[in-house]
Parts: sequence; structure tokens; C-alpha cells
Amino acid sequence: MASSSTFSIILGILQATIFLISIARTVTIADPSPLESEAIAMIESGWWSNYSNNASERCQWPGISCNTAGSITKINISDVPNIEVGDRFGKLNFTSFPNLVLLDLSDRPLGGKIPHQIGNLSALKQLDLSFCGLSGELPPSLGNLTQLEYLDISYNYNINGSIPAQLGNLVNLVSLNLSWTSLSGNIPPFLGLLTNLRHLLLDRNQFDDGNNTIPQNLWNLRGLETLSLSGCGIVGPIPSALGQLLNLKSLILWANKINGSIPSAVGFLSNLTYFDVYDNRLFGSIPFSLYQLTNLETLYLGNNQLEGSIPQNIEKLMNIKVLSITNTSITGHIPLALCRLTKLEYINLHENQISGSIPSCIGKLFNLRILYLDSNLFEGLIPEEIGNLANLTSLSLSQNKLSGSIPAEIGRLFHLSNLNLSFNQLSGSVPILFATKLRIIDAGNNCNKISPDPFEGNSRLSPYICPPPVTNKTNCSRTPYYIKIFLPIAIFSTFSVLGCFLFSRFKLKNNCVDVQPTKNGDLCSIWNYDGKIAYEDIVAATEDFDFRYCIGVGGYGSVYRAQLPCGKVVALKKLHRLEAENPAFDKSFRNEIKFLTEIRHRSIVKLHGYCLHRRSMFLIYEYMEKGSLFCNLRDKAEAVEMNWTKRVEIIKGIAHALSYLHYDCSPPIVHRDISSNNVLLNSSFEAFVADFGTAKMMDLESSHQTIIVGTCGYVAPELAYTMVVTEKCDVYSFGVVALETLMGKHPEELLPWLSSSTSLVNTRLIDVLDNRLPLPTSQVVAQNLVRIATLAFACLNPQPRSRPTMKEVCEEFLCGQTSLGVPLRMISLLQLVNCEKHIGGKTGTCNV
Repeated sequence: MASSSTFSIILGILQATIFLISIARTVTIADPSPLESEAIAMIESGWWSNYSNNASERCQWPGISCNTAGSITKINISDVPNIEVGDRFGKLNFTSFPNLVLLDLSDRPLGGKIPHQIGNLSALKQLDLSFCGLSGELPPSLGNLTQLEYLDISYNYNINGSIPAQLGNLVNLVSLNLSWTSLSGNIPPFLGLLTNLRHLLLDRNQFDDGNNTIPQNLWNLRGLETLSLSGCGIVGPIPSALGQLLNLKSLILWANKINGSIPSAVGFLSNLTYFDVYDNRLFGSIPFSLYQLTNLETLYLGNNQLEGSIPQNIEKLMNIKVLSITNTSITGHIPLALCRLTKLEYINLHENQISGSIPSCIGKLFNLRILYLDSNLFEGLIPEEIGNLANLTSLSLSQNKLSGSIPAEIGRLFHLSNLNLSFNQLSGSVPILFATKLRIIDAGNNCNKISPDPFEGNSRLSPYICPPPVTNKTNCSRTPYYIKIFLPIAIFSTFSVLGCFLFSRFKLKNNCVDVQPTKNGDLCSIWNYDGKIAYEDIVAATEDFDFRYCIGVGGYGSVYRAQLPCGKVVALKKLHRLEAENPAFDKSFRNEIKFLTEIRHRSIVKLHGYCLHRRSMFLIYEYMEKGSLFCNLRDKAEAVEMNWTKRVEIIKGIAHALSYLHYDCSPPIVHRDISSNNVLLNSSFEAFVADFGTAKMMDLESSHQTIIVGTCGYVAPELAYTMVVTEKCDVYSFGVVALETLMGKHPEELLPWLSSSTSLVNTRLIDVLDNRLPLPTSQVVAQNLVRIATLAFACLNPQPRSRPTMKEVCEEFLCGQTSLGVPLRMISLLQLVNCEKHIGGKTGTCNV
């Protein structure tokens, strides 16, 4: 009996053991390990289907980082090509990533809504879904991400609804960016409880409910460094509690309905570098305490009802670079202390009631690029010292009471591209350098009318009188009286100059480059000229650089057309004597030689030779019959001749030239001044990039920090606050030029629309194309226009890293053509900005 009982017990134990083992096996099969779950989720998502389906290699997939156990910790595909997420976003099983701390999908067109399952990423610390084309409301499940430190859902224009209260659970948040969405309601008070916040950005939402004030407890965020609430419909005054944010560096409140005065407590913000309250309803005077902000670099106070004057103690803003006080009731004079702010790059005092004279000491602000003093009460002379501002690109002094003549010194500002002296009391004549630089005189010495006229409304100002056309015939019976008067003087001067020339000609021989004797000094063989003969031939071809041969004013001097003894026509860029003595001009001149002697590309202007001498410095270029792209777009006859096919090829030529500079030169070269003025066209409308005076070789070990250079309207926006030059600066400028070529004019009115989905969706591509040309009838041409417009908008992305490289732009041009899925007339700008291409009857994702 005992043995039988014992046997039964043993048998029962064995059966139970077998049963438990089978259950364990079943559980193991049904419940895979965390690593296996990750692998399954990665495959099922389909995100990396263009790369691999072997999940065991997932830690080597692009954009993936793993820990030592092989578990995924980071997914960052913002800069990884060929990963198409799109509507697959919601297919990722977020519960399978317990160790994921970073998810960055920025700049990937996701479409659709943010899936609520994203709240299952319990370890997540950084989530970036900016620029993803998302829509719908923010899911409350975001509040489950209690470890989150960085949350960025900005620039998703169709995100709507209110900010969910659950975000108040994110007590570890350091940075919250919900800018440029369509969130409504109000700014929730619970944000003031997120005491770890350093950066809070809620710009351009729809919080305008008529009673939307800044929550009082927001001023308790003592660690806050960035507070950006522009365009949020905020009403009421700025409370004095602002002064508690002692770590604040950027305070941006523009385009609201803020009233009251600027609180004196702003003076406590000793770390503030950026202060912007533009376009509000502020009144009263500027508090003296504001001028205690010695670290301030940018100050925008315009479009308010401020009064009083600019005090002398503005000199305490020793680091200020941007000063803008426009459209207010500011009175008084410009204090001389302003001239001591030598870091200033931008001064805009437009539309005030400032009186007195423009101080001559303003010529000491050598870094100044933009000077707007128009629509004030200034009187007296225009100081000639403004001519010392070698970096100036824009000067507007219109609608004042300025008198006297226009200083000729200003005409030598080689970067100046925007000038307005209209509606003053100026007298005398327009200096010759203005006449050529502003294209009042063209290559044939014909007078052109430019619009808007920079000299309009000066009744005592005589326009420049064009010289008579060059002719081989003379009429002795009708010798003008001024010839009779000045002829003796001219003869005497000629002999004086001839004496100087004979004295200096032997020195010039030794200063021209690569001097090698030739029998006839044939200037057609580029580097083998006899220095003396080459110089003599050039003097003879231009009649000693007579103005009749001048075809314009280039970067640092006049440009002449010269036909050499061999019959070849070249362009000469001659540095003026005064500029030759200026180290800045001399450096730019030599810089252009440095680059053009080392680079060779069919779409980069060809340098034939050069001569360096203190009295005569010039470059010899390949002659471009059509002149600049800028002038051709603004001449109706030339613009019509420049049809869509030619314009497409012009844009491609510029792109290939920039790609060569960025990728085929070692080290890479950044041009830094791509504009339609610096793209030249030959007789066949082929494009050539020119003017390398500001080009820069990229030292990969440096920060690329530099002064801002470039032409106003073409400079990448990030340079205004980073001062760091990269090849993406050229990419932005290319985008502007590409749009300008399609539109027939600078896209200055279109660029602000890039941040407004409403404006873009209601505007079609055909609405902005140059209306002087008929719409293309060729499907191939239409496809090219859509492709170029798409690429141009991609190049204008406000985030440099999100712009394509010029190499990628060129590769896109090489892609095969496919038919448009919808008619050209139906394509909106919003579709192009979102990188949508209407190919093959459906919308595809732009991968540039």
C-alpha cells in the first residue's frame, strides 16, 4: 500500500511538472522578450523598409542608437534620407520601446494626427515633431511622458484645439515649443508650475479670446531664459513682476495688444540680449533703466505709441547690434553717444519726429549694414562720412528736410544696393557713381528711368545728363561752348597725365602677374601676357578707362568693356584709386583673385588675368553680353526673350556652380553673396556666378563666425543672430534667386507668406509666375517649374539644417521627369512649401 501510494505521489508530481513546463513554453511563445518586441515593432512600422528588413541589424540602421544591451535608446531620422514615414507614423508600436529617450522626426512629412499611443514612451526625454505637417488636437496622453525634458511641436500649422491640462504633469520640462500652430483658448496658468522651464515658446497661435493675459505665475519661472509669446493676442500691461526673471536672455512679445508703459523693472534683466515688443499699444517714454542692459544685442520697440527722446546714456548698450525704434512719436536729436555703439549693424528710426542734423560721427559705425532714417524731421547736409560705411547695403533718408548736394563719397559704397533720398530739399546733380551703380546709365550711355526713383521729390536736384554717344564723326562748326572753355585745361592735364604715365609704366611692368615676354602681347592667352604690353593694350582699348566704356559699377570699382588687339572682348573691373587705398577694398579685391585663380567651372565667370598696382588695380574677365540677371529681369524686352526654358537652365547653372564650390573644392568655398546682381548672362542667356570678393573657404575646425556680408534681401535669416557662416547660407540665397527668376522680381512680398498657411493655400503657383511670359504649354516645362519652385521653397526653410544641400538640389534636377497629376493651374504654394509633388496622379513626398 505504501509503495503504491508513493508511486501515485511521484506520478502526480511528474504530471504537474510536465504541465507547468508546457505552460511556461506557451507563455514564452506568446510573450516575446523586450528586445524581440522592439524588433517586431521596427519591422511592422515599415519606416526602414528602404534599408533593411533584418531586425537583428537594427542598431546599425540610420538614425538608430542602442545601449549596450542592444535596446533602442534614440530614434533620430530628421536628417536621414529615404525614410518615408508619412501615414506610417501611427503604425509604430510605441509600447515596445521602454528605453527610448529621444524621438526626433522633425522635418519629416508625417501628415495626420499625433497618435495617443505616443504616451506609452515612459522613458522619453526628448520629443521633436516640428515641421511635420501634423493636424488635429494635441493628445492628452502627452501628459504621461513625465520624464520629458524637451517637447517641440512647432510649425505644424494645422494643430488646433487648446493646450491639454495634462501637460501640467511634465514637471521635468526644460524646453516647450508650441510655436506656429493653430492652438486656441488661452495660455494655461499651469505652465507657471513647470519650474524647470528654461525656454517657453508659444508664438503665432490663436489664443485671442479677448481676455488673454500672461498668467501671473509665469513670472515665477525664475530659471526662464527664453520667453517668446509673439502674435498670441495678449492684452493688458507687462507686469513689474517681469523683473524677477533674472536669467532671461530673450523676451519676445511682438504683434500683441499689450498696453501701458514699459516697466522700469526691465532694467533688472541684466542677462537680456534680445528684447522685442514691436507692434503693440505701449505708450510713455522708454525707461532709462532699459539702457542699463549692457548685454543687449537686439532691441525692437517700433509700432507703438512711445514718446520722449533717445537719451545720451544709450551708449551703455555697448553690445547692441540691432536698434529699431520705428513708427513712434520719438522726438529730439540723435545723440552723439549713438556713434560709440560700434557693434551696430542695423539702425532703423523710420517714421518718428527726430529733428536736427544727421551726426557726421555716424561714419564711425563701420559694421553698419542698414541705415533707415526716413520720414523724420532731419535737416542740414547729408554727412559725407556715411561714405566710410563700407558694409552698408541699404540707406534710406527719404521724406526729411535734408539740403545741399549728395556726397559723392556715398556712391563708392560697393555693397549699397538699396538707396532712397527722395522727398528732401537736395540740390546740385546726381553724382556719376550713383548714375552708373543705380543703372540710370546703361552700357550704351543711355539714360534709364528706375522705379521707385531714389531722387524723386527734390525739385532743385538735377538728374545726371547722359554724355553724347560715341561717334567717329566730328562737327567743327558746332563746337559746344564748354569744349572751348575746358579744352586748354584738358590739353594741359593730358600732358601732365602723360608724364606721370611714362614715369610709372616701367613699375607697372613689374607689378603685373606672370610676366613673360611675348611678341605681340596677345591678351587672348590668359596668363602669358607681357606686363607692359598688356597694360598698354588695355589703356588703348578703353582710352585710359574713359567713362564711355564704363558698363556699370561692380563690387569695388567700375566695370569697363574693352576690345583687345586680338579682337577678343573682355570686361575689366577696375578698382578706383581711393578704394585701392582702403584696406577693406584691397582685401576683397585680392580675395576675388585668390578664388577665381583656383576654381574652374563652366558656370563660374572666367578670370583671364589681373594687374595689381597701387595706382591701377584691375581684373580681366570673360565678357558677358547680357549683363546681370537682375537687370535682365527688370527689362521687359530682355525678360520676354528669357523664356521659361532659358530661366530653368539659368537656375540649374547657378545650382551646379554652387554645388561645385561646396563639394568639389578643397576646402569647400561659401560664396556668401549670391544674388541676381552677381549672376551674369552671356549672349545665349547662360548663367555665370560672379563677384567672389566676399567668398570664404570653410575651415572645418573653426566656428565660421564672421561679420554679416551679402546683399540685403538674399541673406539667410540665421545670420542675423548666429553670425555663423555655413554652406546653407548660400542655399538660402539660391532659393531667393530661383524664386526671383520664376517671378520676374524679388520675392520680398512672398517670403513673409511662408509662415502663413492661409496665404499659401489660397495662392496658386501660376499667380506668382512672371506674367510677362505666357504660361507654359509644354508639360516638360511645367514639370520643371513645379520642381524648381518646390526646391526653392525647400531652400528657404527657416531652419538651416532642414534645407537641402546644393548637391541634393543638383541631383534632383537629374531625376527623370514624370507627368503632373493635376493641372499646373491648380497647384497651390502650400503644396510646394510642404514639399508635395503632384506626380503620377497622387501626392508624393519630396526627398530633397
